[in-house]
Amino acid sequence: MSPILLLDLLLALSALAVALGLRPWRSVGADGPPWPWLAWAAVLPLLWGADRYAAMPIVQPLSGAALLVLCAGWPLAMLALLPVAAVTGWMGDLGWAEGLHRAVWLGVVPGTLALGLGAGVRRWLPPHLFIYILGRGFFATLLGATLAGAAALLLSPLPPGTSAEDLLLARGLAASGEAFITGMLVAIFVAFRPHWLATYSDRLYLQPLL
Repeated sequence: MSPILLLDLLLALSALAVALGLRPWRSVGADGPPWPWLAWAAVLPLLWGADRYAAMPIVQPLSGAALLVLCAGWPLAMLALLPVAAVTGWMGDLGWAEGLHRAVWLGVVPGTLALGLGAGVRRWLPPHLFIYILGRGFFATLLGATLAGAAALLLSPLPPGTSAEDLLLARGLAASGEAFITGMLVAIFVAFRPHWLATYSDRLYLQPLL
């Protein structure tokens, strides 16, 4: 077993064990999980396999994990990544090792980084809705996706005909686009459907900036 595959297994199993240990299904009501985050999870296989569907290695898959974490919370988001990875592997005709690699570096790592960065925003910045939107919706998504993409690039062999510089630039641009989409959707949800965001609370964030 290669060191990269071993690392992927370790990260995936650790995230799954922690998520199961937290038993997040206890917070799900009798009607089941909210449909917005289920709908977003259903979209993720299209984002994760974009390079395979387009048959262009330079096309960078988007993660989408940060928005899933904001909507569902980290434990439920980690559990939702299992069917997402399975569907991506089937649609993109990926082997199980590549499917696992994408689950880790497009799901577990950026989602966990976004959670950690969001915790820092909540700890050290004023509790205001614009801080939530910009800090957690945009900047945490941007940094989490960028760092995860750069780390995956260092650990993975380059596709034929590509260079590390080109792929790093492409992943930075993809992270910027994902951060813009996530920040925009978070702003809309905060304004019109705040209950769709498991990580948002009017009590915490609907306060004036002093």
